[in-house]
Amino acid sequence: MLNRIARIAIAAPRRVLALTALVMVAAAIFGIPVAKTLSAGGFQDPTSQSAEATALLTEKFDQGDMQLLFTVTAEDGVNSPAATATGTEIVRALEQSPHVAQVTSAWTAPPPAAAELVSKDKTAGLVVAGITGGENDAQKYAEALSEQLAHDRPGVTVRSGGAAMVYAQINAQTERDLLRMEAIAIPLSFLVLVWVFGGLVAAAVPMAVGGMAILGSMSVLRLITFTTDVSIFALNLSIAMGLALAIDYTLLIISRYRDELADGVPRERALVRTMATAGRTVVFSATTVALSMVAMLLFPMYFLKSFAYAGVATVGFAALAATVVTPAAIWLLGDRLDALNVFRRDRLPKPVDQQFWYRWTHRVMGRALPLGLAVVSLLLVLGAPFLDVRWGFPDDRVLPASASAHQVGDQLRDDFIDNSATAVTVVIPDAQGLTPGDYERYAAELSRVPEVGAVSAPTGSFTDGVKTGPPVAATGVADGSAFLTVSSTAPLFSDASENQLTALHEIEGPGGRAVQLTGIAQVNRDSVVAITDRLPWVLGLIAVITFGLLFLLTGSIVLPLKAIVLNILSLTAAFGALVWIFQEGHLSALGTTPTGTLVANMPVLLFCIAFGLSMDYEVFLLARIRENWLSLRATGGDTPRHLNDEAVALGLARTGRVITAAALVMSISFAALIAAEVSFMRMFGVGLTLAILVDATLVRMVLVPAFMHVLGGWNWWAPKPLVRLHDRIGIDESGDADPERRRQVPAPVADTV
Repeated sequence: MLNRIARIAIAAPRRVLALTALVMVAAAIFGIPVAKTLSAGGFQDPTSQSAEATALLTEKFDQGDMQLLFTVTAEDGVNSPAATATGTEIVRALEQSPHVAQVTSAWTAPPPAAAELVSKDKTAGLVVAGITGGENDAQKYAEALSEQLAHDRPGVTVRSGGAAMVYAQINAQTERDLLRMEAIAIPLSFLVLVWVFGGLVAAAVPMAVGGMAILGSMSVLRLITFTTDVSIFALNLSIAMGLALAIDYTLLIISRYRDELADGVPRERALVRTMATAGRTVVFSATTVALSMVAMLLFPMYFLKSFAYAGVATVGFAALAATVVTPAAIWLLGDRLDALNVFRRDRLPKPVDQQFWYRWTHRVMGRALPLGLAVVSLLLVLGAPFLDVRWGFPDDRVLPASASAHQVGDQLRDDFIDNSATAVTVVIPDAQGLTPGDYERYAAELSRVPEVGAVSAPTGSFTDGVKTGPPVAATGVADGSAFLTVSSTAPLFSDASENQLTALHEIEGPGGRAVQLTGIAQVNRDSVVAITDRLPWVLGLIAVITFGLLFLLTGSIVLPLKAIVLNILSLTAAFGALVWIFQEGHLSALGTTPTGTLVANMPVLLFCIAFGLSMDYEVFLLARIRENWLSLRATGGDTPRHLNDEAVALGLARTGRVITAAALVMSISFAALIAAEVSFMRMFGVGLTLAILVDATLVRMVLVPAFMHVLGGWNWWAPKPLVRLHDRIGIDESGDADPERRRQVPAPVADTV
């Protein structure tokens, strides 16, 4: 197939490029509006008990799908004429909206409930509305209502918040972040490419391929939104990864083409050989990266599924654009590929033994054990903070402090006695036949759990088992179901909160009926359980896929195991940094608001993506090392250990500059995410940038040559049945089309380590 693509590129380069341009114009028209159809949610397990309880509350108790809050603050007090007029005006406007299920406020609720909606200093009151429309539409309705109602009046300050506004403001902020990210990543990446290639024309080719990959992935994401929910954060990955991988793949192809020309191969033969070697490496690498990301589909949260959609689509389009557009552009440009040479430097490479990477690799292999142990120890120390990770659910604090939803959240946490975020709602799906006594006994038992402030039951309120007052608005019985509200003084995501949640679960439901719990604490527990229960399967699937593909590439079972271990090790520094910076708040949490927790989805997301990208470089390097190993083994004349060392040095000499340049460009693309104002995307950018830089430096430059030197000829060992299997179905990167010649290459022989 790749040979055919090369021939078509040689025969009709203009037609190939023209057709590609038309396809990309269509993709741009269809895909660019995708941001308007995406959601900021997807962190909750839709199959969990908390999700089922929330759905029942929405369906039977008309709670609305998402909550919209307004704080009305007046220096003269919440009962002043100005505050009262503003509060009742907002309530009336909300009641008239077809998208509002219910409204309560400090000015319209019964006295016991109204008291909980007033701040400690009596200067602020709350308006609470349940918004219908699900995750996608509720946030749009909330944003429209906020624009209409959330503005200051004389003597009164009005701010909007709640989950619906958090989602709406995250979407708006993400769209602004995407523009900022592009403004940073694209010009910086182009400057790096000009430095790598020397010429403006050659640098423009990878940028064009990157644009095609981004537009193609956007089109796929929009297509997917017609059938399921997709997270808006997947766009960040599409842009960063589309640009980075397209540049990686194009850089590899152009560099290999120049190497072939430098070896005296005619242009046509050089392009065909380039596609048979580098082109095949690109396809193989893209397959490895894509399959690593497919594993995220095993998680139930559409936040993680969305990154799988975006990752696979982006990798596919990057590989397709690189293998189709790059050879056509190379052939059409000819000698003009090096036009506008900014640095005016000689494009002919130095002899291999004079190149930095060749000399460096031999130095590392000369001190393999001490250097290898030192780097491993360093990475383990940097990753140590991850042992203290605490999981939490994202709230308004993921937004910048200037966002109204963040300001309202701070006001609720600091100024109001009853923090609804810590409350637990107990839903009884089947309440048929339950008596008031059943509810009272159950509520009394719940109220005895440590750090439970009160329990609002359908028959009254309980504090420490004592009935204290009439029913309040946050309880009810409807259509054969019931719910109770448990207020909690335990800090959210703390050990006390976890212990309290466990104790609430252990109490038998009223009349022996089954109950379901919901609330942020329960949602977070369900999300963590959904991840941890599936994590062994996800990690196992990634390991099996990686092992199988690298075996097909190398014919060895040792090198795939080495790759898996080193790639996991390369992520330790990134994981440790996430906890040290964003959980513990060092370095001022890089301008975000530390909550003492990490969102459980982020390390999983980081692992799947960074592991796949690390394999991208692993394939680049091992493909060239394997090619040199086969060539050196065919000539013979030395021990397997010395041949192995020379193959590693030659492989790094040929790919070191490419991998370093590709890693630099990729790190720029992901570092641009650090400019995002949504905190967990900034966290994502930091983690990926560190993972890529550590992998391209400490792992590829030190650990790979050190480990391969220590293992010597054992690097290429496999049991004889697998050797025969590889002879039949293995991948050959030599560019030699003669299978008979490949079969005559001597089989790998391990020497004593």
